[in-house]
Amino acid sequence: MRSTRIAPLVAISAVATLVPALTPAVASAAAPEARRTVSADPLRQYTRQTPRWKRCEAEAPANFECATLKVPLDYTRPGGRKLDVVVSRVKATSPQKRRGVLLLNPGGPGGPGLDMPLWMAPELPTAVKEQYDLIGFDPRGVGQSSPVSCGLNEEELNWQRPYKAATFDKDVRWARTVAEKCRAKGGDVLPHLTTRNTARDMDVIRAVLGEKKISYLGYSYGTYLGAVYTQMFPKRTDRFVLDSAVDPQRIWRGMIQVWAEGAEPAFKRWTEWTAARHAMYGLGDTPAEVGTTFWDLVARADREPIDFQGTLLTGDDIRAGRAVFFDVKGAAEAIVELRKAAEGTPAPAPSRRSQAPRHVPPSFARAVPSDNSDAAFWSVACADTRSWPRDPEQYRRDAIRDKARYPLYGDFASNIKPCAFWKNGSEPATKVNNSVGALILQNEWDSQTPLVSGQGLRRTMKGARMVTVLGGQGHGIYGSRSCADTTATAYLTTGRLPAADATCRATPDQARNRLDLPLPTPPGLPGLHRS
Repeated sequence: MRSTRIAPLVAISAVATLVPALTPAVASAAAPEARRTVSADPLRQYTRQTPRWKRCEAEAPANFECATLKVPLDYTRPGGRKLDVVVSRVKATSPQKRRGVLLLNPGGPGGPGLDMPLWMAPELPTAVKEQYDLIGFDPRGVGQSSPVSCGLNEEELNWQRPYKAATFDKDVRWARTVAEKCRAKGGDVLPHLTTRNTARDMDVIRAVLGEKKISYLGYSYGTYLGAVYTQMFPKRTDRFVLDSAVDPQRIWRGMIQVWAEGAEPAFKRWTEWTAARHAMYGLGDTPAEVGTTFWDLVARADREPIDFQGTLLTGDDIRAGRAVFFDVKGAAEAIVELRKAAEGTPAPAPSRRSQAPRHVPPSFARAVPSDNSDAAFWSVACADTRSWPRDPEQYRRDAIRDKARYPLYGDFASNIKPCAFWKNGSEPATKVNNSVGALILQNEWDSQTPLVSGQGLRRTMKGARMVTVLGGQGHGIYGSRSCADTTATAYLTTGRLPAADATCRATPDQARNRLDLPLPTPPGLPGLHRS
């Protein structure tokens, strides 16, 4: 999941950081009957490709290889238009211990994953790297894989809009404009940029690599992609780790709305924590007083924007930083600095979280449109499901209702989105309901996929087990030296799931640790997409 809003509040916190297939099953080796005619195996031209591996980049390690595969735009018409899917790999470090491939996805929708083998390798245990080829890929429509664009300008990229009666008609025009611009630039492609088709692409990758099954590590949106794969290809699913989970029953409007639902208990927890440390932060010695301090700042910024490091923050900008409250210490520090700015005291320059540079392989390089991440996000979010309301007045009513229910963020989450005017995707959403084995990892305090979201995925995957990190903060667990890492490594290397759902408790250091995956930073929210 991802979050976009021009809200520099987050910069003041140095520590605050988202059914069966319609076509015949893809197989790496067709049955004798299927080999008799091409029509019996319509995907043969894709599953029998020979990847031409090349060093991804001269400056990158020699073992980091890339190849371009072809996949059908429409799997019901495999002879039609084709898309590129660019794949990367780092081979298992021990040929003797090699088990297979571990596909990786960083989240999104719209997150590129081509470089994941490179920057995940230092985070993964040696035992995992010995057994698996690490496989990255940019999903269809993203990055180097036939990237889409809607030609959106800066204002059109700002999609988190608070509900106000005076501006609602403008927001409706914005949503319609985004949908129309996307349709004008890629109307023939957009219906096929779905999670189901990306899962089919994953199965083509599996077949091309000569594997009977794949293992998988997916974060955030990648958990939904992984869950859909288990539903569509259960017999080709090996060991799946689904980290920081999306609830399949809430895609996608519900997963934006869950940000508002999850923010309220996080805010309450923060007021309690901060009140107990009034001597340190001076924001109030009761939870009610801490809350009043915050809302007074919001009201003050609504009357006259607060100048913070040369940027004027409105009350809406401050509310849009709701994710900061999932990190209690970071939030306390942030609000202290915001109050200083409101009182005319200059705030210190924010520290920037380092991110691994993105390596673009010259042999495959194509210009990636500046709005690719957002265009891909809307393409998947709108085409994946047909549950988006079509009546703008429904959004108005929901936004008014949810602002009262969830004061921090409810109107942002429920206000109108471009999906209200999007054409249907090529097929309905996948109903995930299976007994395939998988391991779900979930932090108790995750702002992008809150705990209730992980619990929702667990209910739909009856054969899975879930490890909840009590006190855990941040979005992304495995590789962060969390107390859940040992369980995940044991599962990937031995195949053994816990006998039952489990919990472990984060130490204070672990609670504040970040995996720090170099996901695309949402515009205006530097650092917050990871907490």
